[in-house]
Amino acid sequence: MHDLKFIRENPEQFDREMARRKLSGQSSIVLEMDESRRTLQTDLQSLQQQRNEKSKEIGKVKSQGGDAQAIMDEVSALKSKMIDLEEQEKVIAQKLTDHLSRLPNIMFGDVPDGVDEDENIEVHVIGEVKVQEGPDHVAIGEALGLLDFETAASISGARFVILKGALARMERALAQFFLDTHTQDHGYTEVSPPLLVKDSAVYGTNQLPKFEEDLFKTTTGHWLIPTSEVPLTNMVANTIQDGADLPHRYTAFTPCFRSEAGSAGRDTRGMIRQHQFYKVEMVSITHPDESEAEHKRMLGCAETILKKLDLPFRTVVLCSGDTGFGAKKTYDLEVWLPGQKAYREISSCSNCGDFQARRMKARFRNMGEKDTQFLHTLNGSGVAVGRALVAVMENYYDPKDGGVFVPDVLKPYMGGIDKIVKA
Repeated sequence: MHDLKFIRENPEQFDREMARRKLSGQSSIVLEMDESRRTLQTDLQSLQQQRNEKSKEIGKVKSQGGDAQAIMDEVSALKSKMIDLEEQEKVIAQKLTDHLSRLPNIMFGDVPDGVDEDENIEVHVIGEVKVQEGPDHVAIGEALGLLDFETAASISGARFVILKGALARMERALAQFFLDTHTQDHGYTEVSPPLLVKDSAVYGTNQLPKFEEDLFKTTTGHWLIPTSEVPLTNMVANTIQDGADLPHRYTAFTPCFRSEAGSAGRDTRGMIRQHQFYKVEMVSITHPDESEAEHKRMLGCAETILKKLDLPFRTVVLCSGDTGFGAKKTYDLEVWLPGQKAYREISSCSNCGDFQARRMKARFRNMGEKDTQFLHTLNGSGVAVGRALVAVMENYYDPKDGGVFVPDVLKPYMGGIDKIVKA
C-alpha cells in the first residue's frame, strides 16, 4: 500500500515511479478520489457542527417552554443528509483503497530498467558447470521407477507428481538440510505456521486483490497459502513491535499451493511448475535503516545452500519489468539444469520496504519515543525444495547406470545412502 501523503506532496515523482512499472497518470486518478473523499469529510464535519448547534437550541427552547418541533425537524433533516454523505464517503474511500491496493510498489533507484527477464543483470556466477547437458529429471526419475506423473494425474490432474522411495526421502532430506542450515548457521527461528489463512493475511502480503486467480480458496473462505511468506509475515500484523527486538527472522518448511493461472503452456513437463510443491521460506522483519543490509544477508543465506550442495548457479538482479508487484528490489538465484541446458530460478529474495507493513498495520516503536514507524519486510526462498531436487537429479546423474549420486551434505539425512539406483 502507498502513502497518500507522499502522493499528495510528490505527484510527479510518484508518476515517474509508476511509469517504470508501465503505469501512467496514476497520481491524478488517486488525488481526484482523495479530494472527493476529503470534500465529503469536510461537508460531514460541517453538518455535524450544525446538528450539534441545533441540538443545543432544542434544549434551550424546551427549557423555556417553547415548541422545538421545527428545530427538531431541521436536526432530523441534517441527520438524513449526514447518513447520505457517510455512505458516499464510504464508497469513495473503498474505491480509493481498492485502487491503491492494485498499484505495485515503488522500486529502489538502483533497480535496472528493462522490459522482461531477458534484461535482468547478472551479479555473479558461482560454481563450475560440470554437466553441460543430459537427461532431464523426468526421464531420470521415471527410469528409476521413483517419479510417477501418470498416477498423480489420475488422482489429481495435471501439474502434480508422486515421489517414491529414495527420491521421496531426498526431498525430505533437502528440506531438513535447509532448515538446519538456516536455524543453526543463519539465526532464523523455525516456525510451523497455518496452511489456511484469512482474506486479511493474503491481502497483507499483497496477493489480494490483484492475484486472486493465482490462489486456491476453500469452501470455508480460507485460502491455501501460495508460500509461507504469508503466515510468517503476518505474525506481526496489527502489532507495534519493540524496535530493540528487531530484526525478527523466521523460516518455515511448508507445502505451497498455486493455481498457476497465468502460466498456461509454460513448464508443463516435470516438476518445475506444480500446483503443489514444497519450499523452505525465509522472512525478515526489520528496521527501515537495516532492510537493505538484511536483503544482502538473506541473499547470502540462500546462496550458501546452493554452495553447500555444490550446484552451479548464478545470481541476477531483476530489472524493472521483471520485479514482482510487492518488491522494491529482487535478487534471483538461478541453478544450472543440464536437462534444459539453462539456468532456472530456484530462489527469489525480495525487499518489500514498508509496502506490506502498511497493508498489515505492522509498526515498531523505538525506546523512549512516542511515535511509531512502519516496519520493513523481506522474504526469500531458502530454497524451493522441488527445484533443488530437480537440480540434484540432473547435476548428480550417473550416465553409467542411470543412478543419482547423493551430495555429501545430504548423506547424513539419507541414512548413509551414497547413490539412488533403480530398485
